[in-house]
Amino acid sequence: MALSSNVIGAINFVAMLLSIPIIGAGIWLSTEPDNACVKILQWPVIILGILILVVAVAGFIGGFWRIPWLLIFYLVAMLIMIILLACLVVFIYMVTVKGSGHLEPSRNYLEYHLDDFSGFLRRRVRSPYKWDRIRNCLSSTPMCSELNQSYRMAQDFFNAHITPLQSGCCKPPTLCGYTFVNPTYWISPINNAADMDCLNWSNDQLQLCYNCDSCKAGLLANLKKEWRRADIILLITLVALIWVYLIGCCAFRNAKTEDLFRKYKQGTYT
Repeated sequence: MALSSNVIGAINFVAMLLSIPIIGAGIWLSTEPDNACVKILQWPVIILGILILVVAVAGFIGGFWRIPWLLIFYLVAMLIMIILLACLVVFIYMVTVKGSGHLEPSRNYLEYHLDDFSGFLRRRVRSPYKWDRIRNCLSSTPMCSELNQSYRMAQDFFNAHITPLQSGCCKPPTLCGYTFVNPTYWISPINNAADMDCLNWSNDQLQLCYNCDSCKAGLLANLKKEWRRADIILLITLVALIWVYLIGCCAFRNAKTEDLFRKYKQGTYT
C-alpha cells in the first residue's frame, strides 16, 4: 500500500511538472504584441494550466499522505481537465485551419485577405468597437517604425520577409499600385479605387493601414502562426497527461486491491 501510494504521489508530481508548459504557453502568448492586443487565448490557457497544477498538487498530497478522498477528487478533476485541454487543442486547430498568405508579383512577403480566415477569428476583429481598441494597441507598438530603420531601398523592402502584421498594417496592399518612398510612406497612384483598403491607406504614421481589412487579416495570420505553435505544446502536454493519468489510475486500482487484500488477511488470521 505504501509503495502504491508513493507511486501515485510521484506520478502526480510529474503531472504538476506538465502544467508548467501549459502555463508557459499562455504567458508566451500574452507577451506577443498581437495577442496582447486581442486578448483571446492566453488567459484560458493560463487558467487551465493553473487548474491542472492545483489538481495535480491535490493528487500529490493525497498520494503521499494516503488520503483516499483527495485521490478520488484528483482522478475525477484531472479527467475533467484532460477533457477541457483536449477540447482546447481541437478548438485551436479548427479555428486556425483556414487562412494563408498570397504571393504578389515581385514581392517576397505575403499578403492576406480577411475572408480567408475562420468565422470565429473574423468576428473578433470585425466589430468596430473591438477593432478600435485593437488598432490603438497595435499603433502604439514599434513594428512599423522598425521597418523604416531596416529598409531604405525599395528592392530591399520588396525582397524582405516581413511579418503578416507588418505586411497588412504598415503598407498599402500591392494591388493598389502605390509608389515606394519608404516602408511606411507611399505615393498615391492616379486611380486608387481598386480596393477599399487603397482608400483607407494614409501616410499619417498614426493611421497607415490600421483601418484596412488587410491589417485585420495580417493580425489574424500572426495569431494563427502563434496559436499553432502554442497548440503543438498543448497537444504534446495533453498526450503526456493522458499517459500519466492512466498510470495513476492503474496505481490507484492496485493500491485499493492491496488494501482490500490486507483487510481480508487481517480478518482471516486475526
